[in-house]
Amino acid sequence: MFNEMIIREGSVRDVVGDDGTVAGFSFETHLPYYRGLGLSMVEVPEVVVDGEAMAEEDLRLTYRGVTRTFAELADVSDVRWELRTFATITVLQEGGLADGEHEIAVNLRLRVSYLPFISENRCTRTVTVRA
Repeated sequence: MFNEMIIREGSVRDVVGDDGTVAGFSFETHLPYYRGLGLSMVEVPEVVVDGEAMAEEDLRLTYRGVTRTFAELADVSDVRWELRTFATITVLQEGGLADGEHEIAVNLRLRVSYLPFISENRCTRTVTVRA
């Protein structure tokens, strides 16, 4: 039900660094769960672009204006990702996405208190990047 919002349509864009160079790309994402969830319950997602897995250390989550690595989220127990709000996942990749069509697949993984397993939520979207 919420999986199609893991990669919000029309939200993929370049991320420009302070020096003016393209430092990566980002997309908006919605929590694929019917209730809010603490950020500490969000695991490192799998992000695959055109068949190539992006490195965990190159992924960031921005929620309510604060950017964190996914490793840092484990210690964030006082911020709740609320239903109907979007966060941004940034992938640090020099040059961002090349012009043209790309397939982006995301597996957003959550630890839900009453589930004895990690909830895996997948979305794949084809996007076109133009200069």
